[in-house]
Amino acid sequence: MPMKSVKISDYMARKLVTFKPDDNIFEAMDQFLDHGISGAPVVDDSGQLVGMLSEVDLIEVVMQGSYYDEAEGVVRDFMQANVDTVTPDQDIYSVAARFRKEHRHRFPVVHSDGRLVGQISRRDVLRAVREFVERNVRKK
Repeated sequence: MPMKSVKISDYMARKLVTFKPDDNIFEAMDQFLDHGISGAPVVDDSGQLVGMLSEVDLIEVVMQGSYYDEAEGVVRDFMQANVDTVTPDQDIYSVAARFRKEHRHRFPVVHSDGRLVGQISRRDVLRAVREFVERNVRKK
């Protein structure tokens, strides 16, 4: 079985910390710290992906707070709206190539209708490769 037969859906995280565009930015920051995450999807009420919020975006909150002497806002004010995504039926090999080329930490996984169904990280890809090797290479 070739590595290209291993699908993103087999290794993506399905239980995610997500935010809504109108969530308070400081409550989002608390969630980042409480859950030890470095990024999270932003979805609307129907589950459509509308953006991503990262630690770098939260640093912007700090910078604006220092500059304006007041730090406030909602997730929409700081999230990245243009998000590169992958689909659950794509193979692990192709997403690995994208991680290498684009230097991303994670990609949201969406259905063709834009609904968020998971997230795949570089670590998920490494786990997939390890399991693939254990099943197909080390047995021989």
